[in-house]
Amino acid sequence: MSTEPEPVTEDTTDAVDAGPETPGDATAPATEAAGETVRPEGEPETADAGADSGTRPVEPAGQGPDAGGEGEGEAAAQVSEVDAELAAQRLERERIERRKAEKQGPIDAGGKLSGTAADLLAAVRAVESGEKPAAAVFGAPEPARRPAPDPVRPSRPTPAEPAAASAGSAGPAPETVQTVRRVLAEGGAPEALAPQTAALLGEGAQEALRADPWQLLRVGGVRPEQADGFARALLGAECGPDDERRGRAVTVWLLEQAALAGHTALELPRLVATLAQRGVPDPDAAVQSTLAEGEALAFQDALEETGAHREPAASGAAGPDRAEEQDEGGEERPVRVLIGLERYALAEESLADGLARLVNSTPKQDGSAADWEQAAASAQGSGAELIRAVAAHGLVLHTGGEASLAEPAALLHAARALGLRAWAAAPGPLGRDRFGALLGDPSAEPPSPGPSPAAPAAVTVAGLLTGAEGPGRDADGALDLDLLVVLDAPQLDVEAGALLAESLPDGARLVLAGDPAVLWSVGPGRVFADLLAARVCPQIASRRPDPGPLGELVSGIGVGELSQVEAPGKEVVIVPVRDAGEAVHRTVQLVADSVPRAIGVPAEETQVITPGHGGAVGTRALNAALKERLNPGPGRFGGFDPGDRVVHTPAPGRVLPGRVVGADAEGLRLSCAGETVVVPRDRVEGSVRHGWALTAHQALGGRWPAVVVVLPGDAVPALSRPWIYTAFGRAARHLSVVHGVEQALPRAVAEVPAKPRTTRLPVLLAPQTPAAG
Repeated sequence: MSTEPEPVTEDTTDAVDAGPETPGDATAPATEAAGETVRPEGEPETADAGADSGTRPVEPAGQGPDAGGEGEGEAAAQVSEVDAELAAQRLERERIERRKAEKQGPIDAGGKLSGTAADLLAAVRAVESGEKPAAAVFGAPEPARRPAPDPVRPSRPTPAEPAAASAGSAGPAPETVQTVRRVLAEGGAPEALAPQTAALLGEGAQEALRADPWQLLRVGGVRPEQADGFARALLGAECGPDDERRGRAVTVWLLEQAALAGHTALELPRLVATLAQRGVPDPDAAVQSTLAEGEALAFQDALEETGAHREPAASGAAGPDRAEEQDEGGEERPVRVLIGLERYALAEESLADGLARLVNSTPKQDGSAADWEQAAASAQGSGAELIRAVAAHGLVLHTGGEASLAEPAALLHAARALGLRAWAAAPGPLGRDRFGALLGDPSAEPPSPGPSPAAPAAVTVAGLLTGAEGPGRDADGALDLDLLVVLDAPQLDVEAGALLAESLPDGARLVLAGDPAVLWSVGPGRVFADLLAARVCPQIASRRPDPGPLGELVSGIGVGELSQVEAPGKEVVIVPVRDAGEAVHRTVQLVADSVPRAIGVPAEETQVITPGHGGAVGTRALNAALKERLNPGPGRFGGFDPGDRVVHTPAPGRVLPGRVVGADAEGLRLSCAGETVVVPRDRVEGSVRHGWALTAHQALGGRWPAVVVVLPGDAVPALSRPWIYTAFGRAARHLSVVHGVEQALPRAVAEVPAKPRTTRLPVLLAPQTPAAG
């Protein structure tokens, strides 16, 4: 099987290589344009969440076994969690954009590039060609960002109620979809793209497509060669590779693909080289046009501002593709020119501003110093250090494995005992439920005098931001809390991080806790890793080791060693396989028979993890085989039957595990984390897939009594130390490894680290925060 998705480009650079588990567009269907098949780039991990091809549509009410009239009007009246979340994010982004607009005016669209952006591009070209020395070109350093010694929270509008906010978030008008459908058919593109295209381009979608056919590249899953075919069909002889519209569209497309690979921006020389590989005759002009139209932003970062704290390889700072500027002492210092989409640039800047505000502000004094010290004394080791750090600082990082979660739990109990409004949030329901169970464990609660306070609660990040979970917001629109502990922090991307940081009230405390060895976020950025590298706040490393043979195995992987461990209770079992067919057979046998019989863990509590979705041993093939054995059925509801184990992906990067309850006219009914979720019929194929087998990114945040990790022979390109660490670390009691990669497994553990990501967070934080000691 092909466990690594098809690269973003056949010949592009690593900057836009999506990698083995790159998330993509969750709604991109398989399509054809100009006689070619259009597929989402590389079968992204959380994006292609649809059912297998050939599944049947959801049956209307009365045709399925669970169809009925129960709650027919209720579901229609309720606002879906997804719509509420998207509405809240739109409000927050609008506020962020208004703030940024006050600092700098936009570039006039439609004109030639001028001012700083033009000078920046010209300077880079001059240095690269040798026409001018770097010192002459970049002689004036970039003005330092304004420090924030006394941060003052800007006024924020009170977020609208989710129901009201999402009232206008209905899909495009049917007439608009129909007109777009006709244009797509005229250009040879699949008509199935009409709803997405209409939603992206708005009411004037038809005119926009005719004026600029390459706008089709905005639709997830469409590739440049397919957009070229569509443009040729509409424009005829007017269509050419040197068309300015094509250059802009391909530039934005490459930046979007880079974001799917985790980058928040691309270095200019790398972007120009990749544009040339994509057949753009004048890449420099394409970049200039994109900047002039306001579809991207340019940045010049002085690298030494992050000092030794920066990890060059991890943040894309290493290599020859950068200029240098001369400081006041006459010494040249390296700078890099980056091009990024406004969406992620503003989010990363907003995140830096919000984190700097926390670092530079004094936390609200809840409880005396003696009370905090008493709480710390009741904890042990690094748990006590965590409590003391939180007492004195607005931002604290906490690192450790599964056992270390007891320390944030003890912190939350201590904070509640001191009268703080303390909450925990996890990126997804798997992490929320896992930590919620720990909060309810009496062993996680340190002894405290007096009456027992209300127990702290765990919520999801999305639920916290939308108000569906947690304390809600105060009159100023900030979260109504004093302490927020974010679990599984490596999963935070720059957009989620920015929304959280900007939503915290003045004087609040933020703790980001997580295991730095797991896979990074699905979305762009590496927030937790960048903060660890920047060293702008206290970092508490837990000294609680994960117990047992599984803990020993995973801990060794984290430091690059794959050691054989003693497993007297069959905690770790290796099952060698020779080919894909045997891998599927052994996996089904383990889940349905061997693990329940020998380990005592039933099939519904066993999770299969494999590197990719496609191929002979991807999630599709494994889920089909597991369904046939564990819950056979005709797939009457869009390929699903009641009792099927599924994962619902309402948005890229969000995974909700659940089971199928039934279907009716409103859509497919799921039970996810104890709540009923109705997936509309037209979204089932793009957002629901069977869930007996997941990828490692989908499994992040979860732990299961038994895990079966499947490594077929062609999984080698997908393997890395973070992937193996994450997959093996999902097992709580038992791990079976269906092993077909031979020596590639220890080699990946020892030699293949995480793929680098280009980010700007350390550079943005450096001038706003005190230098690390």
